[in-house]
Amino acid sequence: MRSPRGRVLLVPVLLCVSGLLAIRPTAAEGEPGDGSDSRISAQVARLYEDAAVATQRYEAGRREAETQRGQARSAEELLTRERREIAVLREDLGRIARAQYRGGGGLPVVAQLLLAGSPDKLMRGQHVFSQANLAVDNAIGKNRRAEARLAADEAKAVEAWQAVERRARELARLKKDIDDKLEQARWQLQGRADASVAAGSCRGAVRLDQPPTHFVGDWVTPVETYALSAAYGSGGTRWANRHTGQDFAVPIGTPVRAVGAGRVVRVSCGGAFGIEVVVRHSDGYCTQYAHLAAVTVDQGDKVTTGQWIGQSGTSGNSTGPHLHFEVRVTPDAGSALDPVPWLAARGAPVG
Repeated sequence: MRSPRGRVLLVPVLLCVSGLLAIRPTAAEGEPGDGSDSRISAQVARLYEDAAVATQRYEAGRREAETQRGQARSAEELLTRERREIAVLREDLGRIARAQYRGGGGLPVVAQLLLAGSPDKLMRGQHVFSQANLAVDNAIGKNRRAEARLAADEAKAVEAWQAVERRARELARLKKDIDDKLEQARWQLQGRADASVAAGSCRGAVRLDQPPTHFVGDWVTPVETYALSAAYGSGGTRWANRHTGQDFAVPIGTPVRAVGAGRVVRVSCGGAFGIEVVVRHSDGYCTQYAHLAAVTVDQGDKVTTGQWIGQSGTSGNSTGPHLHFEVRVTPDAGSALDPVPWLAARGAPVG
């Protein structure tokens, strides 16, 4: 189950398709300290924003296509009714023609004159004949107009549908292009994280442009959109005892937020938690963010509610990309408590 929480981070909604397609290629690997870590992290963050914009445009195109489908179905129903009306008109034309023939309408005028018996009877017959011809002409004209309108409507429907299909294909290609680049950048970022964990030494914070945030409360969930996985207290072969936190299943590179204001008391790279950040809050509690791919803060930094403090990953003892989140009484392991009710009590429910 996916649960968006907190305020949606603002994204550059004015990006155009050409701008999205012009994303710079992934930065090449470099030596520690040459800025390549920052470039990779920044690229992942930017691609997340681009992917969000592309998804919005794709969904808008999909909704447009659904609207066009509904209009096409309505048009087809109307055209079906018109075809039925045309069929009825043709039946009427047939009956009129047969009635004319039986009533002498098919005879030459000279023959009708000889058989009429009187001029008045002939004139009445000719009047009826003329009225019938007028009815036939009107019916034929109505039929032709209906068929012309039908053909025009069909052509418009086909043209509109083809345009929607073209747009949908363009948006799908755009989205796939960005998703592919994002996936490549994610694993490059994770590769750098794995190297740091193997060396047991952090490469230092990468500084990312923080998005504008306007939160209603003083507390938020550690990631904006997620699926819950392993819960606090759950058992399994992956842990020596019970699970000490709440796992949030998110892709590599997802921005990780400080759940509340505080100060960073630990940034470490190594061990079971891989790359981790620990923040102490004003009420004395500490929160831990583990298995990261990158950190954006240094020990001693002050952080605000919702500030990006890292990017999720799968470093350390991890079976897949996720954020391991703990609430602790002290900064150290062994003092954890269930983070879900702790967050809920502070107005940041997890679900």
